[in-house]
Amino acid sequence: MKIRYATIIVNDMEESVKFYTETLDFTFDAEFDVPGGKITLLNGDGFAGMELIENTAFETGIYSIGMDVGDINEEIRKLEEKGANIAMKPVETQVGYMARVIDPNGINIVLVQHTK
Repeated sequence: MKIRYATIIVNDMEESVKFYTETLDFTFDAEFDVPGGKITLLNGDGFAGMELIENTAFETGIYSIGMDVGDINEEIRKLEEKGANIAMKPVETQVGYMARVIDPNGINIVLVQHTK
C-alpha cells in the first residue's frame, strides 16, 4: 500500500490553502463545492496529495488517510484475517473501487484501487 492523500477538515479554506501552497509548497489541483462546504485538492512532491474539506458538520483535524492498493479484495481479505475493523467493503467508484478501515484511534483508512 502507498499513502496517496490525507484528508483534513479545516475551519477556513482560504487560510488553509494559503498555508499549504505558500508555506509547504503544495500546488493547487482542483476545487469542488459540495453540500454544506467545499473540497480543495492539492498536490505535493511525488505521489502524495492533500484533500482539504471545509464543512461545519465535521470537527477539524485529520479525517482520513487514502491508500492506493493493487488488489482491493485481496487487501481487505488480509486485513480481515488480521482482525482489522472493516467499516466498508469494496464498492465501485468513478475511479475504480474503494473500501474503508477504521484504525484504533477512529481515523478512516480509505483503500482505493484505480481501474479507470
